[in-house]
Amino acid sequence: MRWGSKAGCSLVATKVAAGGEKALRLKGAAEGRVIFCVGLGGPKPKKKSNGKTKDEKPKKGRDRKQKDKGEAQLQAEQEEAERLEKERLEREHLKKLEEKYQGARESELAELNSLEQKFLSAQQWKMDYREQAKWEHYLSCDGSPDPTVPQEMNTFMSLWREDQDESVQLVMEKGEVVLKLIEKLEFLLLEASPNEITEEQRVQYQEFILQLQVLLHQKYNEATQNLLKIASMYEDSETGNMHTVIKDKNTTFCIWVNLKKKPRFKTHMFQEAGHGFDLPKSLALSSVAVRVLHTRYDHVSPLWLQCQGLPRQEASDNEESAEHPKDNGQEPGEQEEKGREEPSVPAAEETPSKERKESAASLTENSNNTDDKKETEEETEKNSDILDEPSQEEGAVLQEEPGGREEAAEVVDPQQLVPVGGVYHIDALQLPPQAQDVRGWSMVELLDVGLEVYPYSPGEAEDGTQAAVQITLRLPDNVIYFEAPVVARWDPAGQQWRTDGISNITYEAQERSITFGMGAFYTVALLQDAHLNLPYQAWELQPTGVDEGLFTVTAVFATIQIQIKDNQCMLSSVVVEEEEVLSHITGQWMSPFALREALKRAGVNIFPAEHSHKYVPVPRKAALAEGKAYEQMALLAAAFAFAHSKWNGEAGPEQVVFKVSEHLKADSAKDNHWSLYMFNGEKVQTLKLTETSEAFSEELEEESEFHSTLYHMLKDLASKEAMDKVERAGSLFIDSVYQLLLATRVLAFS
Repeated sequence: MRWGSKAGCSLVATKVAAGGEKALRLKGAAEGRVIFCVGLGGPKPKKKSNGKTKDEKPKKGRDRKQKDKGEAQLQAEQEEAERLEKERLEREHLKKLEEKYQGARESELAELNSLEQKFLSAQQWKMDYREQAKWEHYLSCDGSPDPTVPQEMNTFMSLWREDQDESVQLVMEKGEVVLKLIEKLEFLLLEASPNEITEEQRVQYQEFILQLQVLLHQKYNEATQNLLKIASMYEDSETGNMHTVIKDKNTTFCIWVNLKKKPRFKTHMFQEAGHGFDLPKSLALSSVAVRVLHTRYDHVSPLWLQCQGLPRQEASDNEESAEHPKDNGQEPGEQEEKGREEPSVPAAEETPSKERKESAASLTENSNNTDDKKETEEETEKNSDILDEPSQEEGAVLQEEPGGREEAAEVVDPQQLVPVGGVYHIDALQLPPQAQDVRGWSMVELLDVGLEVYPYSPGEAEDGTQAAVQITLRLPDNVIYFEAPVVARWDPAGQQWRTDGISNITYEAQERSITFGMGAFYTVALLQDAHLNLPYQAWELQPTGVDEGLFTVTAVFATIQIQIKDNQCMLSSVVVEEEEVLSHITGQWMSPFALREALKRAGVNIFPAEHSHKYVPVPRKAALAEGKAYEQMALLAAAFAFAHSKWNGEAGPEQVVFKVSEHLKADSAKDNHWSLYMFNGEKVQTLKLTETSEAFSEELEEESEFHSTLYHMLKDLASKEAMDKVERAGSLFIDSVYQLLLATRVLAFS
């Protein structure tokens, strides 16, 4: 390449590479020197659009990354410092709240204790009421005994035993009196406090219950025998046999007498009752009578199952061990089962026996321990055991039977499956000699053997592999079966319900009937899972007036509404699949205990027992938190509404969570007025949490404090009108609310 000349010199440029630099070699033709000029001439370096060279970009990128990293680190350090400072301030704030809570605790508990005197007032009122009822009964002179007076009870039973020629109708009339006596004794055992009746009295009352149950069944056997002696007088014109149905609100008595012994009449349906049977041919040719005695009460199951009371929240460790014996390897009540005898068919057998007396005494020992004197405040605070903690023996649903697991599987667990709709005594009876006309005289052979069971076993049938008899039973109209019932037979030897010996079960829900085969003649019952309505889907308790409230429980299959007024409750409605049912017990005022029993008899069992945690998958709750919550909710129920919170299950076993809203008007408890509270029995706090929050948090609501009682927590936030209403609330209303909460245990089973 040739450039122009200057100052007489002719320059020739040549590219030379040296040390990575570009240079031009300049030659001076005249002087003979070589001159290097750096950066002169040649093509110019390319530039980026931003004017930077290629070697400058990586350096700039590294600088930016280092700067960003430094800024991020600085920001993280600032955020961490802010977090630590926030936590420090929160700790200081919580420490101040804790100190304030501890300082006010004693005075708050003292104030609550004065309010809790209303529970004692209610208990005293009930004791006085029972004394007044005894006096009024004495003045009435209606002929019925006072069930708490041994002399009157013994006289009543002795006189009735001497009546030998009673009819079925007369036994039913007397039976209504007997059932009322049993009910009074059962409610007294459930409601009475330890300082009202002694342990000896409890034993006596339980023994009276057993004696009355046996005597009532014995009188039905005697009346049956009297009817069979004259069966030929009521011969049916079509079949030549005798059949009749006699019933009242408590009992349905069906009997069929095979007078003509014609095989074509081996099937019979009692139209008035809806019960029927189909006999094998061998029985159709025999002098046999078939009796179906349906009692809407259960006097067959062991008494310890029938007399289970409400769970005692204040039970101590020693009391729990008394309820659930661990040193003898027996299930609770097993000792009572051994002493419990089924009323036998032969009327001449004298009961109760020594074993039955021991049964009553043992029952008292197991059930009365929970009625001991209430623990002191210090003992209660120490009791952090989970309510109803089962013993190791209770943990197994079924005991191991001598016959092995297969036999054990046939034994019904009485804590899980319970008879609903009463008991059906299905008997094949020996027909006594009938009167015959001889030369104008009516002659009959008299046998002093009482009512006899017909000696029959399936092996005597033509096909011994078939069931001895097929039975059809109509289900009671006043009972709800949410699922197909389990048919079980009573085993008097083992004192238990069993499912073996029952076959070919057909359940017709629409027709409300069930048909099954039996290997022999048994006493049977239709069983239902006691926990199928648990856990609750929701619940709510709200005041509706002065000493009035409405308690709503949404169970798995039904929604139950119960009105509360003073010392009584009324079933307002039971809705199943948008249809109201159980009209026979709705609209009737009764005590909380009576309402509980009425619902259980009707198949709507929403009342957990001590063992229910074995069958219902819900988190356990501590006795202290649950029991104290029910007490304080009842004290506040006159002015505040309480409801289920979905976070209760997330709060852990030592704490309960529920919704609260001031409720002075009919529409005051709206969703946006609910607040969430967490309570462990000793401390209550308002949660910032809501029902729509994504996760559970124990974070305190802003500007809220800790309190020892729910009463003082709500007192800080509620209106004066609401707290005045709480102060004026009647003790009987408070006690009724508490009994319902304790019976349903909504904080543990929802």
